[in-house]
Amino acid sequence: MKKILVVDDDDDVLDTIAVILEIGGYDVEPLNDAEIVFERIAEFEPDLILLDVVLGKIDGRIICSQLKSHEDTTHIPILMMSGLYDLREIQDMECAPNDFMAKPFKMDVLLSKIEKLVN
Repeated sequence: MKKILVVDDDDDVLDTIAVILEIGGYDVEPLNDAEIVFERIAEFEPDLILLDVVLGKIDGRIICSQLKSHEDTTHIPILMMSGLYDLREIQDMECAPNDFMAKPFKMDVLLSKIEKLVN
């Protein structure tokens, strides 16, 4: 079973995504505290990270850049999501996520993007 770490500071969004992914057959680890993302990655060893851009005190784009520049995590695909930014604004940053999804999103679109990234 593929493992997905979902990082978002909104518990309602985390719960919704977790239910969708569990129905889709994934092992899901929700995380609402981006400050411990590296610890959680080391423990959970995800096959994919679903990462929100706006995470309270921390910018998800910075986390994405750190993950992509670290040899232990550079191989993990990152699907970034945002209700405030679009793909062009994400690509202009140093972060290079493997894919991007605008919020709100459709369940089938989310599952399709995830399936492409984990297979």
